[in-house]
Amino acid sequence: MFRAPGRLFRVLAIAEAITWTILISAIVARALGAPGVVVTIGGGIHGFVFLAYAATALLVALNQRWHVGVAVVAVASAVIPYATIPTEIWLQRTGRLTGDWRLEQGEDPRDARWYDRLMRWFLRRPWVLAILLVVGIVALYVILLLVGPPGGK
Repeated sequence: MFRAPGRLFRVLAIAEAITWTILISAIVARALGAPGVVVTIGGGIHGFVFLAYAATALLVALNQRWHVGVAVVAVASAVIPYATIPTEIWLQRTGRLTGDWRLEQGEDPRDARWYDRLMRWFLRRPWVLAILLVVGIVALYVILLLVGPPGGK
């Protein structure tokens, strides 16, 4: 399913936009009299997918060798409601999402860098990478829950 970085990025970009809808709907529902827990649930779902999208954007940025500015735009697009969709379209149209995962060392001297070797090691073991990403996202999510919502009491 995710044999190409562009496909994984697209799925997470769409999921992030969907969770914006969930969060905004929950905020509207609360304003119309629904219990506040709907925002807590919607915000939790959105927060988790936001972190997953950011991790995916960074992984794809490393694999595709994006400039730092492009990676920042990709991650920052999640902060603006629905901006991940036009960002994904832009990245696709400019060829930044084409190609496969770099699983083997090529002739490019950049392939010998320690982080490229580490990335290839993880990409050859997708279950280890998935577990590591999930554990990292959950840990960050729990820390953020303990800190509390932005502007919270």
